[in-house]
Amino acid sequence: MSFGQGGPQSQWDPWTPQSQQPQSQQPQQPQQPWNSGNSDNTPDWAALAEASEARAKRRRLLFIGGGALATVAIASAVAVAVVSANGSDQASDGPSSQLPTTADIPSSTATEPSFAPTSAPPPLDPKDFVSSVKKDKAPLSPDLLFPGTQLTMGETVYKKGPTADTRTCGSAAQGTLPKVLDTNKCTRLLRVTYTKGDTAVTVGVAVFDTEAQAAKAKKDADKKSIVRSLSGGGVKSFCTGAVCRSTTNSYGRYAYFTVAGFTGGKDVTEKSTGVFRAGDDLAEFAFRQIRRRGEAQASAAAETS
Repeated sequence: MSFGQGGPQSQWDPWTPQSQQPQSQQPQQPQQPWNSGNSDNTPDWAALAEASEARAKRRRLLFIGGGALATVAIASAVAVAVVSANGSDQASDGPSSQLPTTADIPSSTATEPSFAPTSAPPPLDPKDFVSSVKKDKAPLSPDLLFPGTQLTMGETVYKKGPTADTRTCGSAAQGTLPKVLDTNKCTRLLRVTYTKGDTAVTVGVAVFDTEAQAAKAKKDADKKSIVRSLSGGGVKSFCTGAVCRSTTNSYGRYAYFTVAGFTGGKDVTEKSTGVFRAGDDLAEFAFRQIRRRGEAQASAAAETS
């Protein structure tokens, strides 16, 4: 059964001449503006001219707009390129051969400050100030060289005892030391005693006019060159008849000696490690104090120069 209007159906065969295409498939012709007032169906030429002008105007506007967009795009690309070229965080991925040569890099024309050539004076040597009586002018006494009431070396604390200062160096020495001091023209001998328990150490610092004299005194001293122990002020006599341990050294115009032993009169043996350590500690402290004396005078001279 069929629906719709009756009548024979027209058959259209695109390969058969004179066959008619169905109305729904026939191409639609563009509608042209016509002058409705003309009965002869002639075109309205004025309307056609206006339509052509409108199309031309639209093409011009599209061309101008497209050119403006292209200009903005180019400007954006240039801005990105400038930022990338000036960015300090961007590293170049190109090989070194592609980098600008030295001649291509603009040089700065700004005037750079110039400075007159100067040379810093050489640092003052602290030892120079304790190597000659001509430079070593700072006050000197047992309490200045060994201040305070006790001495701490590492974890060991030594109590300061009596002090002495004499211009007759030989009277404060024993064994072969009096001759050594007199021969090398010792001008002064300062002494101080430190104790720890039943161990006592006397440090003697002999003063000479020159470093050469102090070094000669150190060289001339032998195992029998011993500074006399200093007792009193609560420190019992020691190292007057017993075996004790002694040391000899020098720095600048100073020669320093130690004698260490037991206050009870016991002899020092190789197993008396506490006595050996006490003697070494006091010898080290004497060296440090003499060197600090030179450092203080060198610093004062540098400030006034």
